[in-house]
Amino acid sequence: MVIGVPREIKDNEFRVGLVPSGVRALVEAGHSVLVEKGAGSGSAITDEDYKAAGATIAESAEGVWMKASLVVKVKEPRPAEYPFLRNDLSIFTFFHLAADLELASELIKKRTTAVAYETVETESGLTPILAPMSEVAGRLSVQAGAHFLMKAYGGRGVLLGGVPGVDSGDVVIAGAGIVGMNAAKVAVGLGGRVTVLDTRAERLRALDDLFGSKVQTLFSNSLNLSESLRKADLFVGAVHIPGARTPKLVTRDMIKTMKKGSVIVDVSVDQGGCIETIRPTTHSDPVYEVDGVIHYGVANMPGAVPRTSTFALTNATFPFVLELANSGMKNCLASKGPLRRGFNLFDGKVVHKSVALSLGRPFEPI
Repeated sequence: MVIGVPREIKDNEFRVGLVPSGVRALVEAGHSVLVEKGAGSGSAITDEDYKAAGATIAESAEGVWMKASLVVKVKEPRPAEYPFLRNDLSIFTFFHLAADLELASELIKKRTTAVAYETVETESGLTPILAPMSEVAGRLSVQAGAHFLMKAYGGRGVLLGGVPGVDSGDVVIAGAGIVGMNAAKVAVGLGGRVTVLDTRAERLRALDDLFGSKVQTLFSNSLNLSESLRKADLFVGAVHIPGARTPKLVTRDMIKTMKKGSVIVDVSVDQGGCIETIRPTTHSDPVYEVDGVIHYGVANMPGAVPRTSTFALTNATFPFVLELANSGMKNCLASKGPLRRGFNLFDGKVVHKSVALSLGRPFEPI
């Protein structure tokens, strides 16, 4: 199989879909790898590194897309890449199709196979590819929030850790999964007063065991959420349902009760976001204000630390890349392993139930 690795073109996205060690393993397995010139430069990986591992360097994006039968990316295809979509092409990347009807329609029209990192799922409900990026995004969410809490960047002028004799900042996190737990780690480390809400008692127990009295845990309902928001200096949205659009838990009316200059960071924005007033933003234009509250909605947060993120991501994706290359799409689709659940679209059909429901299209199991 010919595997293609194009350069990412999303705003300030510096990650890359494969690292040289992955290229070498694919070549040793009998496959060919095409890497677009400069694709790894944002992650401090040179074209020479890829060549030494056995890759062929393509001078243009077209040279990768049109020759590859499997494209391995980090972020979803952008409109400039839509002309490269075709029916004999498979793409393995973060898609988040539940919140992107335009892209889903293009992929369906072109009958391109879409295998999504975020829906590769084990029988027990673990998402092994989403996990490392959730760790990065969770930790970055508090760093970003602390930055925009500074008065010079529009915030209230609060130092999360406070100083002796002055209160610490209040950090409220909705969701006690991987994002929420990692956000809590950083918030606790900075000295903030941390509250985490979730509907899963077992996740709240896990946080209590890990942090003890350093984190307050609350069952998530509209009353607890609205009361927590009123005191928050920083609110982190960390809600995720694999393949589905994120429910809007925080309403505009709740936002109006928050302190002026407080900050919202919605990590779930790439799946639609859990906040009524959130919309996707970019690293070059990350925030906007609604009712006096700073909103941060960057949809590719881990792209800000590409060296760390690329290697963390490819550690998780590579076994599945090799499986797709060695076994082929139809065999992987027919399997019962985690990769089967990664298939969102196949031959113009929506083959993932949650994605179909979110898109309002028929679910066609294969």
